Amino acid sequence: MQRLNTAPDDAVTELLATLRVRSTVYCLSELREPWGFEVDGANVAKFHLVLAGSCWLNLAGHDPVHLQAGDLVILSRGERHVMNDRPGSPVTNLDLIVADHPLDPNARLTYGGTGALTRLLCGGFILDDPAPAALIGMLPPVLQMNSRSADITTWLEPVFALIRQEADSNAPGAQAIFAKLADVFLSQALRTYLAGAEQTGLLTPRQAADSQLGPALAALRERPAVNWTLAELAGLSGMSRTSFAARFRATVGESPMRHLAKIRLGQAAGYLTTTGLSVEAIARRTGYGTNASLSKAFKREFGTSPGQYRETKGGVAVLPVRGAEAELGAPNSGN
Repeated sequence: MQRLNTAPDDAVTELLATLRVRSTVYCLSELREPWGFEVDGANVAKFHLVLAGSCWLNLAGHDPVHLQAGDLVILSRGERHVMNDRPGSPVTNLDLIVADHPLDPNARLTYGGTGALTRLLCGGFILDDPAPAALIGMLPPVLQMNSRSADITTWLEPVFALIRQEADSNAPGAQAIFAKLADVFLSQALRTYLAGAEQTGLLTPRQAADSQLGPALAALRERPAVNWTLAELAGLSGMSRTSFAARFRATVGESPMRHLAKIRLGQAAGYLTTTGLSVEAIARRTGYGTNASLSKAFKREFGTSPGQYRETKGGVAVLPVRGAEAELGAPNSGN
């Protein structure tokens, strides 16, 4: 039985402890029903913080998610998405809205009808050096955190309160203050989620990246729930199975299937830490299919059950992938 070393490498611990993001606040939106806007895709992670009211987020390949006051949602891939007061409301591209409704000096946008108010703080962020860009690739496409949930409340809600106060005051320089506060809550959110990746050893420094292995590594990171075979991964890299397996082990330090298992378990730990998903739902999302299958692998890696792990962390909610809950199978195994 393999049990994870509970004393992580000092350099890795320091990396998470010093992780910082550089945020840009696009706008503080005052939106009254009915309203809807579309955000174009870009290679920059995005976030939306709901300060008041409620809304819906729609992203291709995912079920719509209902956001309420106190919710933070991170779109780690920066993909095109839609925000509106309710599904089906008319949607206009955000750039066109801003062209017709210029932002005030504090980057406030007022838009919509005469109904109920929703207030959003919207922006983007990148990781500050020296954090590796690959850290973003370890996040799910959409991560939703709720400031009212246990443990998260201790650090997220106080920052939310400061942002709400600043939004109400409309004092000069608000956009700069918003960005600084966003740096704080985004840094903490990322550290909280990525702690699971650290514990499985995914943040341990490796040898230089191999560009030919890039497609296979990206596929494992971005679609860990797929029941990958060695032949499929080798095909993504244009190599034979034997050559691929040898090159992967030499570069990454472990077999492809062992690496996949660590990604899955790292994500499972992240979901347990930051979400309110059931262990069964997390099992399906990470490719384990059942609670029993995930629990067995999780205890072998972490030395504790998923439920016990969660009890020490607290949790919130993550947006489900459409159809994935019924389609994911059991994970590959092996070293």
